[in-house]
Amino acid sequence: MSTMKIRIIGDEVLRERAGDVTEFDDRLKTLVDDMIETMHESDGIGLAAPQVGLSVRLLVTDVSPLESGFGPQVFVNPVILESQGECDLEEGCLSIPGVRETVTRPEEILLKYQTPDGEEKSEKYTGWMSRVLQHEIDHLDGVLFIDHLGAVKRKLILSNLSA
Repeated sequence: MSTMKIRIIGDEVLRERAGDVTEFDDRLKTLVDDMIETMHESDGIGLAAPQVGLSVRLLVTDVSPLESGFGPQVFVNPVILESQGECDLEEGCLSIPGVRETVTRPEEILLKYQTPDGEEKSEKYTGWMSRVLQHEIDHLDGVLFIDHLGAVKRKLILSNLSA
């Protein structure tokens, strides 16, 4: 296993819609292991493949520091089928260091995804797991959490980042 370089806002790969994973092989499993190690080394609770420069629909999570009952998890080609409720929570991002803002997202989601072996699953998520999954799926669609903020606040954050 090895850590990977995390891409920072301004890197074009963070604004691309990622393509589906089509090969479920040992290379995918190695990538998953490297992403989990990178997430842990960076003190993150979620990491999407575009954040390490790969435009594929793969993400890893580990919300165990915030919510018991979860350890590292892997989601390949995730799709949110349903969402309900609304919740405001503060978010940060490994690709936007030093920025934390409150974002409104659905409270609960129904997620369809594949495992690294290609097995299809559907599960409901609430709490931090729901939040992290939505944040990371946004990365797969080229969306950053600051895109959910008002235009003035987003512009201020971007100007402070480039200063």
